[in-house]
Parts: sequence; C-alpha cells; structure tokens
Amino acid sequence: MSQKKIFLVFVAISTVSLLLHHGGHFSWTMEAFHLGCPSLRTHLSSSLKPKHTNVAFLKTHKTASTTMQNLLFRFAERNNLTVALPVQACGHQFCYPRTFNAHLVHPHTLPPNVVTSHMRFNRAEMQRLMPNDTIYVTILREPGSMFESLFSYYNQYCQSFKRVPNGSLEAFLDEPWRYYRPDEKDSMYARNTLTFDLGGDKDRPAADATAYARAFVAETERVFSLVMIAEYFDESLVLLRHLLSWDLEDVLYVKLNMRMSGSKHSLSPGLPFKIRAWNALDARLYDHFNASLWRQLTALGPACVAREVRLLRRAQERLVRGCFGGRLPQLRSAAQIKNKELRPWQPSAKVDIVGYDLPTNTNATWPGSLAHELCLKLIMPEVQYTRVLLRSQSLRYRRSYPLRSPQPQPQQPVRSVLPRHQQVGIQQIHREALPPGLGPASSPTATSQPAGTQSRATRVGLRPSGPQRQTP
Repeated sequence: MSQKKIFLVFVAISTVSLLLHHGGHFSWTMEAFHLGCPSLRTHLSSSLKPKHTNVAFLKTHKTASTTMQNLLFRFAERNNLTVALPVQACGHQFCYPRTFNAHLVHPHTLPPNVVTSHMRFNRAEMQRLMPNDTIYVTILREPGSMFESLFSYYNQYCQSFKRVPNGSLEAFLDEPWRYYRPDEKDSMYARNTLTFDLGGDKDRPAADATAYARAFVAETERVFSLVMIAEYFDESLVLLRHLLSWDLEDVLYVKLNMRMSGSKHSLSPGLPFKIRAWNALDARLYDHFNASLWRQLTALGPACVAREVRLLRRAQERLVRGCFGGRLPQLRSAAQIKNKELRPWQPSAKVDIVGYDLPTNTNATWPGSLAHELCLKLIMPEVQYTRVLLRSQSLRYRRSYPLRSPQPQPQQPVRSVLPRHQQVGIQQIHREALPPGLGPASSPTATSQPAGTQSRATRVGLRPSGPQRQTP
C-alpha cells in the first residue's frame, strides 16, 4: 500500500474516532447540514474549542434573571470555577442599588471566572475584577409585563408605589409624578429599572433624552456580546450556547422566582402605552435588543434554532422528570415547601412567590445522593444557593491557603468543589437527561484558573467593605 493510501486511511480512522468521541455533536451537526443552515456548518470544528468559562452576567430585575443565575451557578460548580459573590455585609447582592465596586466582592471568591449576582453595572470596576477575555451577557424584558411585575413585587418596599391609593397601577400611571420621587429610597424600581441596572441615568431630562438613549444603547451594545430577551428565553439560550461553545446540558434549567397566578394582574387597554412612555429609556433598550436578537437568530438559521429549542426542551423535560419521580413538578407556595432550603423569599404578604419541593423518592430514578444534590441545586432559590456557594468556595479557599487556616494542612491543588467520583456521577446524570446523541463534548474544558489570575487578584486588592443596606 502506498504511503499516500496509508496516510488517507490514518486520517479516516482518526476522523471517525474523533467523531465518535464527540458523538452528540456529530449527529447534531449532520442534522444541521440537512436543515441547510450554513452558519452551523462550522459547529464540528467549534466543538473542539474549550468551553468559554469567563462570563459576567448582569442580573437585571424581574427578567427571568434568577433562572439564568441558577444555570450559571450550576455550570460554575460542575467546572470547578470561581463565582464572585458579595461580601457578607451586602447579603446576596453587591450592595444594590449602590454602584458596583470590586471591593464589594468577598475575598474568598477571588479571582473569579463568573459573576452573576445583582449589581448596578460599572464597566470600569468589572473590567478591573474580571479576566480580559470575559464575555458580558445580560437580559431584558418587555416593559409592560416587567413594570407590572415590579409594581406587584416591590409594592411594600418602593415608596413611590407604596403611597399609591389601593395599590393601583392605573392610578400610578395616571399621575406618576404625584407619587414618584427620583432621589427616594428604592426609586429605581419605579422608573427605567433596566437603564438603572445597566448603570445609566433613569431620570434623564426630556430635553436630551433621545440623544442620551441612542448613545446609551450603543454603549450597551459595545459592552455586551449578547443581550437575551426574557420572552424568548430558550432562543436566547441557543445563542448563548453557541457564543460560549457550551453543551446542551449546560443550558438546562427550571423556571425560578415566579409569582402565583393570583399575584399577577392583566394590563387593561392603554396601560402598556403609558408604561412605555413612563419607562421610555427601557422601552428604547428593549426594542433595539429585541430586534438585534432576531437578527442573530435569523443568521443562525430559523429551522436550526427551532430544532435546537425542541431538543433543549426535550432534554429539560427528561432532567426534570428524573428529579420529580417521572412527573413534571408542581408549583408550591413557600408554606407548602417542607425543605427550608427550597423556600423562595417572599417580598410581602400580598405577593406569593412559588417554588418546588423534591419528592421523597428522587433517588428511585437516579440512585445515590448525587442525584438528590443535582436536583436540589436545580430548584434552589437565589438566597440559599448564594449562601451554599459562598460556604463551599470559602472552604476551597482555606484549603488552598493552609497557612491562613486554623489547622494547617498539606497544600494540594484543589481540582473541584466536589470529589472526583461525584463529578463523574453528575456528568452521567446529565447525559441520561439528554436526547440520544447530544451528550457533552469530550473536548478539553477550561476548568482551571486562567493564567495570571493571582496577579489580577493582587491588582484588584479587594477588601470587605463596611456594612451596607441589603435590598430585597
């Protein structure tokens, strides 16, 4: 056999071996070819790239951002990443509504790969904290439904809402300046909340509001590689998955921090228009990035996007049924949830935030405590998960620096928050939840700390700040 033929046989065998090694991606890519999506024809080569693990997610208010935060928390734990968390004086948020400062980050969560807790965005401070290759992501929601949710959720905290007779949204929108005080505590919930969260001026004077909005939208587009849209959450996850070179298993989720149907109010005719007028900056942001999202989805290929959304939902249902004894979960009020670690925070007696409770037979589907741990984290509310994550990262921090520990131990590189056998178990559970041929890639993942992270932590020089007010 000629050397050329031997070489071709070797290449063929290597290619088949590689494709089998990345089996899920191969079958997914072949179907993408048949659907005629040119933008996905490079998926096989892109699947060989390591997952991008340096991510900053700006968690905005009442936009499904808690669900997204939970997804990122779980991704960080699976990949042995460090999540920047607030100093304890700030609670579970970076002392919001205070503008973010790197000194608000807990020293045991440095240097970070991921940040996803509530803050008022500060680009300079975030760049000071995060690696240079960090990808910035945020999420927006349609102004009408978002403002109704804000009004309901913060009715007992925001004075601009609290002083409205009978808690009437209609009354507030008829005369907003009668109730709204720009410099008042929690006033950011009552006007242009998205703009405020992104670091903008929520009360820009009308004289230059149009020019300001145009410049602010342009700046936001420069900073954030992806702006998700809550109404198209699954489609946004498709874009996120491709942007970060993640696997399907990395974007599975369960909806969190939802209100009971009785706590929601339908908007009467004319109210959406008044809401958009009152929150004109937010409306401008939403309109621009909603259109931008659909341009990106169109470029990816509508047929391919629709198919990947179906695969995502199918995998998600399998995972959820595995956690809930073969059934879909039932929403429960906080009082009905037996496990206190799963009870969502309640903003007031007038609003019911629902959650989930795991059945006692969870382990019947996936034997062992690993299944219980995975399912527990999948539905764990923000406040509790933040506390658990801070505890585990503080433990890892102390083990990594034995001289600072009360009982010094031999210094060893910590590879995971969980033991190795538990990591393998969790990966197996995820694979069982995925449709055939959509398992995680076997390509190397960037699970170690990026080079130069220690110098970055030294450069930031973080220290806990003094006590700060915790917002709901």
